[in-house]
Order: sequence, then structure tokens, then C-alpha cells
Amino acid sequence: MTGHDDPAAGPLRALARELVDVAVTIQDAAAHATAALTDDALLRALPRAPSAAPPAYRALLRATTNRRGLGYSFTGGRLATAAAKAGAMLGAESLAVRVLATSLRLRVAAVAVTHPELTGDPMIVRLIDAAAADRDLEAVRALRALLKDRGAVRALSQLAPVFGEVLALRALLDENPLNDAAAWLIATGRGFATADPIIGVSNRAIAVLDVGEGAARRVELSAAESARLCTRGSLLAFLANISTIGTTGRALIQSVEGPDGVIRHVLHAPGMRMGRPDGESPQDLLGAFSSAVLAGSPYSRALAEAVADYGPPPGAELALVGHSAGGAAIMNLAQDPAFCARHTVTHAVAVGSPVDFKQPADPRTWVASITNQHDIIPTLDGQGAGTCFDLHPDWYVVDYCDSTHLFPQCHSIERYLANITDDLPEARDLIEERLAPFRGRVVRSQAYLLFDRPPDPAEFPFLTVPTRAVDGLEGAVELPIRCGDGDALTAYFAVGAAAAAGLLEGTGLGPAVQVAGRALVAVHAALNRHTSAGGYAELQVGVVVPGPFRSPTRSGLLGRGSRLLGRPDLLRAADLRRSGSFLVGSAVDSAAVRDLGSRLWGGETYLTPLELRLGARSAHVAAGRILTLRGRLGPGLPLNDPGLVGYAGEAGAVLRSCVRARGRARLHAAPSLRLAVEPRSDHPLADRLRELALDGARPLLCLSATTRQTLRDAAVPEPQG
Repeated sequence: MTGHDDPAAGPLRALARELVDVAVTIQDAAAHATAALTDDALLRALPRAPSAAPPAYRALLRATTNRRGLGYSFTGGRLATAAAKAGAMLGAESLAVRVLATSLRLRVAAVAVTHPELTGDPMIVRLIDAAAADRDLEAVRALRALLKDRGAVRALSQLAPVFGEVLALRALLDENPLNDAAAWLIATGRGFATADPIIGVSNRAIAVLDVGEGAARRVELSAAESARLCTRGSLLAFLANISTIGTTGRALIQSVEGPDGVIRHVLHAPGMRMGRPDGESPQDLLGAFSSAVLAGSPYSRALAEAVADYGPPPGAELALVGHSAGGAAIMNLAQDPAFCARHTVTHAVAVGSPVDFKQPADPRTWVASITNQHDIIPTLDGQGAGTCFDLHPDWYVVDYCDSTHLFPQCHSIERYLANITDDLPEARDLIEERLAPFRGRVVRSQAYLLFDRPPDPAEFPFLTVPTRAVDGLEGAVELPIRCGDGDALTAYFAVGAAAAAGLLEGTGLGPAVQVAGRALVAVHAALNRHTSAGGYAELQVGVVVPGPFRSPTRSGLLGRGSRLLGRPDLLRAADLRRSGSFLVGSAVDSAAVRDLGSRLWGGETYLTPLELRLGARSAHVAAGRILTLRGRLGPGLPLNDPGLVGYAGEAGAVLRSCVRARGRARLHAAPSLRLAVEPRSDHPLADRLRELALDGARPLLCLSATTRQTLRDAAVPEPQG
């Protein structure tokens, strides 16, 4: 384990730091010269003092443009800024830029002393040399070759110790004037880069996309997670807790009874959730970015809401522990004067986090920053292993490297926990000693799910509808039945037209919808996990019909006139659709719902065990002694969940049932599922499936939906046409 205290690297970093001061001094001199050059009083004096003013004016102009002087170093003011940008686009450099570039090269050399693999790898040497020599095309080719040979993960991992320095070099020396300010901030250590150092896009322009006031809701951990939570407070325990709750959009707060009997509190903040930004969780990619570059973000505000809900007494002692984006978020809390006025933030421990330019509001807050030099995330603020600045002499900074050079493994909380446990005994013991007041029995734990904005209640607005009570055999049930979370699978099969016609005879619903001369039959299975009538699963088998007052020639499967360009009628929202399934049998696994079956969809309903499991591309349906339907769904086309329409005959009338749905579904063409009727079963629905020759059949297409919400009301008679 080595850090910035390598004796051989020390002189190089000291010289690099002195060159930064020289570059800043030159830049200040250039600013004064430019100010004098563009001074209105001097310009007005030229006509009145032709003998004295022009030589002075020419001298200033030479000083700010001649390569033997300050170089092309216009700075400050609109006119000078425009001139400086024009010069940058033409490749002109100032003396300050050349001195600062030399400082960056010295920093790379200092890191190479500690990381000999940088100079021992010809591909990395080629890239660094090209960047330092301002050879744009060669740098691009070197980077492309490195990525092709190592892949993005290995390439970034190997470059991580000098990542900030290489980016700053490129930004200083290229012809793009938009990234110059970012390069100066990185190279001089004066602050977080305000723009992307590659192309110059403003960081704030990206960070402002992460909007929201932040919110937190209490959630219960699973039994396995609760069992893994540590029961005594310590640094290793807090990091293990972060590993337990994972990057799942949650945070954890614990109360610890210290050795002195005082109850203190610990906020645990995990890192970024994987995947694309979702617009709901502040732990997504945008949340991680805004937490790093801004002083406040939805993530930190959501954490503040969690602490407020947890309710520590005013002024209670609070330790903040965060990993990755969570470390940046807890540092935003620590530098928030309002938050620190309500709570006494005694400790802030950031692990693998870009926090170099954050400063606690309370000077008494003890801060520890732990970073692996091959972890690229902490370098995103521009300061990595090559920095020559001691930005926080009052912090305890652990900057180390180990044998795990590969990102993201070296960034994981599990790897940091292993390093601190086994490889960094001195740092571990010192931080544990500083956290001594928090070493004791955990007396309370509460997890929180975090949001960008306060979420709507689970039933609002789709499930917020008028209800009425109806009597069932097991008590009153509210209609419509409201399901807050469920899955559904509808498989469409082609069967013999004669068999389907026999089932529809006398119903008034006309011939079945046909595809290539064969009738269409739908097998629908749904798992309704959380409903106003309790959780239940259902199975329905029906012949697809165009609906009352329609024939297949006027409104078929694909829409009016069966035109391929028409919107598929079966994919319209249920309350706007005519086509549906004439039920030939249904089953549920809830006695209470079975007793309401005649009201909800009509016909006889059987009580049988049911199972539905939907994966990303697979499905499994098992219905007691009736059927199994399982196999791969394959890729699917996303669309809105259309819900379900069913028809049933009842005392000479046609009943129409409707399941309105909200959620996303996927349409799978030619899935590789297979339906199997239970052999030797005498169940009436199994017999009906055999009559339709569905035993061993494969569906033409399937419609799957997960995490859907549904409204199922009583069936209603269709008007006579």
C-alpha cells in the first residue's frame, strides 16, 4: 500500500506545485497587461498624446502576444475573451499554459514513480506522450488502440491514477476554447471543474437535469437483510451495512448506544444504482453526477428527509458514512448550514467518493476520505493520485493502491471493506478510534427508500375510484377490485375453426377471429399480488371474438377491415375495445373471488391452485390439474398494457367484463412456449382444452405485463343490437 508520501515522488510533486504558482502569477500578469491594453482611458488618450501612448500600447500588445513574452495571453473582458478564444482555436498558447502543462507532466512522472506499470506499458506511454505533446490525432489513435486491446474497463482502470492529469493536459493544449476554464481548475486545484474537460459542456447544464426536492419513505428490510445488519457500531459494521442494503435506492439510519450510555445516530448512504436514469431515484447516474458537482442534490435532500423522519432529538450527535455517490451526498449534508444547525454532525466518512472540493459547515466535523488510486470515481472531481495539492490538511485522507486494479471491482464497497479490514490496519484503527463514541449496541435501525420527488400514494390516481360493497360468501367485498401490483400473461393460439364455432354457437357473438383460416384462442393467466380483495391468481380460456355488432370482416384482430396498417384492436385500451375473449372456462385460487366469479366475468369458475412466474424473457404457468404453459418468451415490443375484455353467456344475454390496466407490457412474436394439458385429468377445463387441440400447442404470440395495476368491476349485459 502506497500513497502520496512516496519519498521519490515528493520532490516532483513539490516542483509541480511551485510551477502552478508560477503559472498563476503569469496569468495574473497577463490579466493586468490585458486590462491596461483595453483600458478606455488609455484609448482615449491616444489622440491627445501621439508621441507617448502608441509606444506604450505597442509594448503591451507585444507583451500579451509575443511568444518570447507572455505568449498569446489575452484574458478578461469581452473583447479579450473573444480574442483569447480565437487564438486558442488557431493553436496559440500562452506562457502560463506552457508552465501549467509542465506541472501536469511532472505530476504524471511523480505518479509513475509509485505506479511503474504506467511507464512499463507502451500503449499507456504512447497515449500520455501524445496528450502531453499536443498531438491530437496521435492521442485519439493511441486511446482507440488501448480501448481495442484492453477494453474500456481495463483501460480506465490503468489510467485512473493519472486520469485527471491527462484530461487536463488535453484540455489545456487542444484548440477547443470551451474546456480551457475546466483545465485550469483541475490543474491549479482551485475548484471542481465547471465543464467537461474533453469537449467543454457545462457540468451544471447536465446536473440541473437532476431535479426534485427529495423524499424518503420508510421501508422494511427483508428477513435476510435484517439478519445481516450489524448489531454493534463500528467503521467496519457501518460499511458492512452499506454492503447489505446495496445500491437499491435505499439508505439506512441506526441508533447506537455509546460506551457513555448516550444514544447517537449513524446515516448510511450507498452508491449509485446501476442502469440508466429513471427519473424517480436520486441514486441514479444523474443523481451521482449532481451530488458530485453541486453543493446540494435530490440525493442529499432525500437523505435529509430520511433523517427528519427518523426523528433524532435536536442537536443529537450524527455520523455520516457514504460510499461513492453516497459519500458525495453525505458531504453535501455536512456542508449544509441549515442541516448542521439541526444536528451535530460529528463525523463524515466518504469511501471511494469525489469530495475534494466540499467543506463541512461545522469546523468541528471530523472528515475521513478513503480512496483506491485505481478507482476512477474519486478522480471525477479532477484530483486523483497525481495531485500536488494538500486541499484539506485537517482531513484524514487515506489514498492507497492494492493489487485489484480493475474497475469497477476496485470501486465496490465489498472491495473497500476488504482493503480496510485486511490491508489498511493503521487507517482502520485510527478511524475506529475516532468513531469510539459510536461503538456500542445498536438499539434501532430503519431503512428508507429514496425518491427525487415525493411519490404519489400507491393507488393514486388510477386506483382512486368510487367503490361499493357487495356481499360474498366470506363477507363484503368492494367493487371494483383494485390491484396495486400484479403480473399477467396472455397467449394466443390458432385452433381449428370448427371447434371454436361449436363453442360460440347460439351466443350471438358471430364467428371467431381467424388467422390463416384458423380461429384464435386466448389463454390468460394473472397474478394479482396486492388487491382490495386479497391476493389471488386467475386463469381464463376464451375464443377471441370481434365483439357484439361486429363480424371478422369489419373488425378483426388487426383492426377495422383487418388492415395491417390499422391499430390492432386487441391492443387498444380495454374500455375502448370491442374484441375480446368468449370465456369457455375460468379458474382462481381464492374462494372469496371464486364466489364472485359469476358477477365479475360470468360463467362457472373453478377453484384450483395457480402459479405464474414471469421473467425478463421466460414464463411459467401452472394450474392445478388443468395445464402448464412454460418456455421462453424471447424479445418483446414494448407497449401500454391494454387490459382484458371478456364475454360470457348468461340467461340468453351476453355479459361483458372489463379489466382496465395501467403499466407497461411487451408483445412477443413467435415465443417458444408450449402448453401441456395435465395427462389423465378429468377436470372440465382440461377436457375443453383437449377439445380445442391445445395439448402440446405453441402460441402465435404472447402479451406479458409486470408490476401492473388493474381495476376489475362487475360484468354488465351488452345491449341487444
